[in-house]
Amino acid sequence: MLRYITRQWTVAVPLLALLALALSWGRVLPPVLVIIVAVLLAGAVLAAVHHAEVIAHRVGEPFGSLVLAVAVTVIEVALIVSLMISGGEHSASLARDTVFAAVMITCNGIVGLSLLAGTLRRKVAVFNAEGTGGALATVATLSTLSLALPTFTTSAKGPAFSAAQLGFAAVVSLLLYGLFVLTQTVRHRDYFLPVTTEFLPVTTEAAAGAPATAEEHAPRPSARDTMISLGLLLVALVTVVGLAKVESPVIELAVSSAGLPQAVVGVVIALLVLLPETIAAVRAAKRDQIQISLNLALGSAMASIGLTIPVIAVASIWLTGPLVLGLGATHLVLLGLTFVVTTLTVVPGRATLLQSGVHLVLFAAFLFLAISP
Repeated sequence: MLRYITRQWTVAVPLLALLALALSWGRVLPPVLVIIVAVLLAGAVLAAVHHAEVIAHRVGEPFGSLVLAVAVTVIEVALIVSLMISGGEHSASLARDTVFAAVMITCNGIVGLSLLAGTLRRKVAVFNAEGTGGALATVATLSTLSLALPTFTTSAKGPAFSAAQLGFAAVVSLLLYGLFVLTQTVRHRDYFLPVTTEFLPVTTEAAAGAPATAEEHAPRPSARDTMISLGLLLVALVTVVGLAKVESPVIELAVSSAGLPQAVVGVVIALLVLLPETIAAVRAAKRDQIQISLNLALGSAMASIGLTIPVIAVASIWLTGPLVLGLGATHLVLLGLTFVVTTLTVVPGRATLLQSGVHLVLFAAFLFLAISP
């Protein structure tokens, strides 16, 4: 009975959220409706995680992580493009701010929380250094080419690419992302599968004696259930991104009333959009599947860059204002430090509570400097 109610809840909430999105899009909402929309947004996030896990259980890893990362990114990119087309010069740096926030949230926030969840259960979190290292190298290359390099090029005025440079970055981003997906799903799929942790110590007696969860031994979903979950996942993700946009005027008002920089709005929206990946990654880490958590984190960062830059390059044909991609000095330091620290975390294939703390401190620094640049 409980399972039936849970299933009904994960079906009803995305549909209600979609209805709320249709009724509230483009309108100024009173405070009561803002609260209702926020509740439906949170429910849509939880429903998205549930349906993503159903799909992952059916198709296996790393396909499950890939589905969630790509689905969120495609919808997020559509939102960015629509905002840039309607926002004019005020949205010149929107793509840069969103992509940079996604990299910092995934590589520090999600990675740090996942390692924390894993190391609280066991003293050491283990994962595949080969696959995770390759994913990190791809994220670092894409980030540097798309976000750091425009700060230093001279063909166009300001921290921006010329048309030829933007085209090159778009093609390279697509090629690298496609090559990574081929490596992850075909040629070296075993590099991205969870590592066995049965011989690692468990930090508590309760955890040591706890049986495997029902989720780990649940029957494989049927093809029909999987297709239903796929459809509901897309509905849930559309509503997550759309309702985040609906809530953005309230967020902007709160930010301006508090005297905070406008970039904080982009950070808050990015946090909302990436909530499904965050929850899914932490839940996987609690099941000692750190590799799945890292697949979600780095895969989301990679998809955010690898899909956003090519779409923005095509959309720039119709965009009238400038397209600012280059990061400032503070963000360049944070980006470089993030990749150095993440490399040191990934190379051994094992991480402790210390590594999780370092990543979470970097994430806190990102949030603090967004508020107080």
